[in-house]
Amino acid sequence: MAPRRLLLVGEGNFSFAAALSETLDQSTHLTATCLQRPAELARDPVARENLQGLRERGIDVRFGVDCTHLADVFELHNREFDQIYFNFPHCGRKAGLAKNRELLAKFFQSCADVLAEEGEVHVALCRGQGGTPADKPQREWHNSWQVVAMAALGGLILSDVYPFSCKAVPGYKCTGYRSQDKSFHVEGALNHVFTRSLPFEGSQPRIFRIKLCNQWFSFPEPEALVGKLNRGFLEAPSCHPIKTINEKLIAELGKVFPLKRLKCSFPLLPQEGTSVLPFWNCDFLSAAFWITLREDNSNSESLTGGTSQDVEDFLVSFSELSLLKNPGRDGKEEACEGTCGQAKICLRPSLLVHVQDVIEVPDFLSGSLHILSGPVFQKCHILPFTMPAFHETLFIVGFNQSLKDGCLQSLLDHLKGILDSLLTQTLPESSKLSSLVKFVLQSNGKDYMIRVKTHNFSPDCTEDLIIGSVITSATSVIHKDQCFVFVSMNLDLLAMLVWCISDWRMLWTSDNRFLKNFVPGKTEPFKSHSLYPPCYVHDISFWIDQKKGFDELEFHTVARAVSQDTIISIQFLSRFQHPQTQQVSLCYRLTYQTCDKALTQQQVASMQSQFRKEIQQRLYVIPR
Repeated sequence: MAPRRLLLVGEGNFSFAAALSETLDQSTHLTATCLQRPAELARDPVARENLQGLRERGIDVRFGVDCTHLADVFELHNREFDQIYFNFPHCGRKAGLAKNRELLAKFFQSCADVLAEEGEVHVALCRGQGGTPADKPQREWHNSWQVVAMAALGGLILSDVYPFSCKAVPGYKCTGYRSQDKSFHVEGALNHVFTRSLPFEGSQPRIFRIKLCNQWFSFPEPEALVGKLNRGFLEAPSCHPIKTINEKLIAELGKVFPLKRLKCSFPLLPQEGTSVLPFWNCDFLSAAFWITLREDNSNSESLTGGTSQDVEDFLVSFSELSLLKNPGRDGKEEACEGTCGQAKICLRPSLLVHVQDVIEVPDFLSGSLHILSGPVFQKCHILPFTMPAFHETLFIVGFNQSLKDGCLQSLLDHLKGILDSLLTQTLPESSKLSSLVKFVLQSNGKDYMIRVKTHNFSPDCTEDLIIGSVITSATSVIHKDQCFVFVSMNLDLLAMLVWCISDWRMLWTSDNRFLKNFVPGKTEPFKSHSLYPPCYVHDISFWIDQKKGFDELEFHTVARAVSQDTIISIQFLSRFQHPQTQQVSLCYRLTYQTCDKALTQQQVASMQSQFRKEIQQRLYVIPR
């Protein structure tokens, strides 16, 4: 293992360096720096004593180091520090908020040049300066140093924050600006720990190629779903919490019911297949993502976007897909010969689209739970617990008509017990309730919604979440003596509730630190690696074309695509009708915030500008 390398900047009297050096083992390399020249410190007896001790211990001490230009100080071979410390930065006595924010911003940008890939930047600030909820009391955002936003300019995120204690570093004496006698007030001070964020770069939709009926087709992933197709969270090698919760759910039900797991094809539905959907799920199509398969005769190895591995996995997923086939005259399917240049298809909005295929097979096993699990995709409004892509598991069971009531009640009772057990694992004993799960009977008197109390989220979240449904009104032409029950579960919401993951977007992060939270055999509350990300608010108003109307769902979908899922809230503010022209204007408020990456104000401004252009082109509105 390579020795750890520590860098201290902004040292005043070097008392922190002296105290820290006494606690380090011999394999740790410490470099202590300050902005002052040696002559400026010669008048300070404390600094002289500390410097003498550091030199005796062989510590690397450097003077005249500007912490905003660290790359100029260290050669390429001498960079990559594991930890960088900056205690109580300040520009000077009369420096205001803007100057100190600028200092932090330039420091963080400078750190990005010399920080190891998995390194940390520690910044200690006086009470209230940081502007995060960790400060008690918390200052207004505009009256703070906005430390998280400044760190984002260097591609850093806040990963931990805890009280700064001088007692924890015996001998450390905080000084004021440039080692002045009057020290900073460190009571209530906090140490902020920053780490590198994954790069926030404009992701382009990947182009996938697929071979069907001896023909190659290609299609781009929808912009609102970039990075969410073909992730394989439920596949064999995955250790994702969504797979874990699915396997636990299935294993517990398997103790009571015989199981039959079915392989789920990739979620593409042909247009002609959507017309036979049962009456109880036709509404799904209004929110489906429609895409077009285009004939592609280019070299099969030639790809636009994505990687060869992506496409290889994708083609395997399509291996059992019956697409572009039409019923023949004798009722059998005939292969698509002479397929025209393109075909309209949609991404599966729910696994319920497959139930007829499952229950219509002659060898359907009555009394067994037939299980389908896979990703589904729906356009939706931007709300905290609605998601355009999630993983669904579907339990399909058939009962003899005479046994329906007893079997249904047994299934619901066992499912309720399993869900209650899963959902209470991360709750403290004092807050555990008798039950968190309710089956709410619907207006048709037959079906149920599965509701869960959200006590393991923030106090602001008081509404129950709908994590699934139970449909009991289905019948089959082939199995006329049976009734069928379908239990649909949103695995993403269930995983969020079990591990206290407050943001559904975190489930899709590519940051490896996410999966490190989940230790096999343990269920502990999730701890995010990105704390208190800043919010950026922008308003937008526009004139609508009243003849063409305004599609608010599409408005949200465009916002999701342009912002790469960084818009967390769209709030309708007002409607205005011009008294003379009768034109109607709408005004909305957009709130941007990430959950796992550094996001800057400049990036948000660029997204907002692009959003104005996109809605003008796609929704026929005129931005004001």
